[in-house]
Amino acid sequence: MVMQNRTSFYEEYGVIRDVHQNHLTEALMFLAMELPANVSSSEDVLRSKLRTFQSLRGLDRRSAVIGQYEAYGSHVREELQKGPNYFSRTPTFAGVLIHLDSLRWDGVPFVLTSGKVLDERIGYVRVLFKKRAFCTQNETARDRPSSPCKRKQIIFYIGHGELNSPAVLVSRNLFEPVMPKGSWKSISDRPRLRLFGQPLSDYYTYVPVKERDPYAVLISRIFHSKKESFITTENLLASWEFWTPLLDGLAGELPRLYPGGPQNQHLLDFEMAGGEVSFAVKEALEVMGANDEQMPDQYKTLQSRFRQNQLVTAWPEEMIGRLASDMEAAAASAVERAGQFHLALSGGSSPLALFKRLAAHHYSFPWKHTHLWLVDERCVPLSDPESNFRNLHDHLLQHVRVPYYNIHPMPVHLNRRLCVEEDKGPELYAGEIAALVTNGSFDLVLLGVGIDGHTASLFPQSPVGLEGSPDVVLTESPVKPHQRMTLSLPLINKAKRVSVLVMGRSKHDIVTLVSRVGREPKKWPISGVDPISGHIAWYVDYEALFG
Repeated sequence: MVMQNRTSFYEEYGVIRDVHQNHLTEALMFLAMELPANVSSSEDVLRSKLRTFQSLRGLDRRSAVIGQYEAYGSHVREELQKGPNYFSRTPTFAGVLIHLDSLRWDGVPFVLTSGKVLDERIGYVRVLFKKRAFCTQNETARDRPSSPCKRKQIIFYIGHGELNSPAVLVSRNLFEPVMPKGSWKSISDRPRLRLFGQPLSDYYTYVPVKERDPYAVLISRIFHSKKESFITTENLLASWEFWTPLLDGLAGELPRLYPGGPQNQHLLDFEMAGGEVSFAVKEALEVMGANDEQMPDQYKTLQSRFRQNQLVTAWPEEMIGRLASDMEAAAASAVERAGQFHLALSGGSSPLALFKRLAAHHYSFPWKHTHLWLVDERCVPLSDPESNFRNLHDHLLQHVRVPYYNIHPMPVHLNRRLCVEEDKGPELYAGEIAALVTNGSFDLVLLGVGIDGHTASLFPQSPVGLEGSPDVVLTESPVKPHQRMTLSLPLINKAKRVSVLVMGRSKHDIVTLVSRVGREPKKWPISGVDPISGHIAWYVDYEALFG
């Protein structure tokens, strides 16, 4: 199903507001809520649903993946009479991972998925049970419908698809349901039909004796003023409150483009890991050079990936806002998990706008539980205008309330001298990190990129810091001030999250180069940033990305 003739509505609201926030949320509530004492009482049902809303764990950008079918942009330009350069970020596909903080559903993932121009039109609610059996019998024995080695599932089939009828399906190795007499009938006369990877004979399958048109039922209930058939204001507001943080977090996200229908293949498959979702098939992003001569209608080849990792791109102000929000979400998550948030920040001019944004707009940032570290420092007094710590102080620290003992400047000025090896400044900083940061794994490291491919104060052909130990080293910069102290690449790669911020047209050439090279940290240190067990996101503004 494409969006032609409905594009104006869809361009404003997108798939999450259209389907997830309404239809799928209602289905989730009816599945997950505790059964009220009186299921015929609309008030009891509403109270049970509202209690379920209260147990929903909050969503953020990492809770979802989004996509857009390739022809959608042309539909928008044609139907809404937009110019040829109009670019839409409206998602037409979304997969969202939801958890409930309740005893019944502890650790159980709920996945809500909807999209346009997929390979089939179908609606269902599927409950898939964990397989507890260890299967020793041969394949022939496993094929019996009652085998414990087969999938155990309950499916509420809403319509369309191969069955083309509402239905209830229960795996035969679970139990045989008792359905209301006179309104449901059993079917088993379709030997070639397979649903959800199994033949129809593997299920107890029931369909309505008499199928009623849903719109006829809707109009009848409106005519007879049956209010219990419709959601209440409280229900609606609870749904909005739950979904709005995710929608705000996805505001700057580029949806993955997909061709539509069977050609999608595995492009939209996604996987769960650590309470987050990501597309299973990673796509590289190759940045166009100035001489590539690609037309706007060829931009469909650009995906929201960069060096096989997440890419966020926008105009500078919007992108800085997105990065600040992502940092706050990471901080809140770390504090909830471990009671503290260890953040390592780079110097340079790019982060200054971020510091100002955090100070002016993020009043809920858990500064009281945040430890601030430096990724690198110039070997100048900390009060010097060239000092990274001085910039951090002037643009952030003096505007927020961070406990002084949570602030960790690099010890570049010891014994009235700067970065002298005998003073063991790097060893002191490495020791402080080892004492306070579990396993030396920062919760988030913010990096930049120089036009020569350096990051932190790790420069091309540097004899130290690119591999092996120690964790903190002294390096030489090709520009003044030459002496630097920096975290090593191996220590950076221990981080749980790394955010790389790249801004300005002057960075376009290095962005283009880095998008195409492999891991060669001796030539381009930024290419060696690859967290061992963490997550990396690239925040690249339009000028740096497109020139």
